[in-house]
Amino acid sequence: MRVLMLAPPGAGKGTQSERIARRYGVPHISSGDLFRQAAAEESPAGKRLRGYLDAGDLVPDDLVLDLMMHRIVAASRDDGGYVLDGFPRTLPQAEAAAKIARETGASAQAVVYLDAPAEVLIARVTGRGENRADDSEVIARHRLKVYEEHTRPLLDYYTNRGIVTKIDASPSVDVVSEQIFEALDGTGG
Repeated sequence: MRVLMLAPPGAGKGTQSERIARRYGVPHISSGDLFRQAAAEESPAGKRLRGYLDAGDLVPDDLVLDLMMHRIVAASRDDGGYVLDGFPRTLPQAEAAAKIARETGASAQAVVYLDAPAEVLIARVTGRGENRADDSEVIARHRLKVYEEHTRPLLDYYTNRGIVTKIDASPSVDVVSEQIFEALDGTGG
């Protein structure tokens, strides 16, 4: 099962990605986790990443692709799939990733789009209690604006490929999971 999660901040990508990965026995690949890990390092790339993450801005496409694609291809080849959480976030990333994925047999089979009203998303992000620098209300609102501008257009891109399943992310975690599993079970996963 090769699944891409598409959702604004606070919709539950991480939680649902972990559940999907467990159910289908594939790795959960979180761009945010990878970026935070790299940003904690004192390398030049880590320092560069830290600035984008602390501001709630998108990481440049070249840096994202360098960090993500080899992990995705390896997971598809070695583990039978993946659940991508937070990647791609821009149309150029999606197009570059699709080209590599086609060449390596790692193309996504399904895109799960989690949707919820902005105020629900902001309340979730600011109430996570993880003490992340990007969880303040000001940064949360900025991240939603960045999402709407740069990431939401991916919905049309993947809808045109015929692989999007829209899920209302407002209900409880368990209800959302059941809706996702029902949709994914129908894809042959």
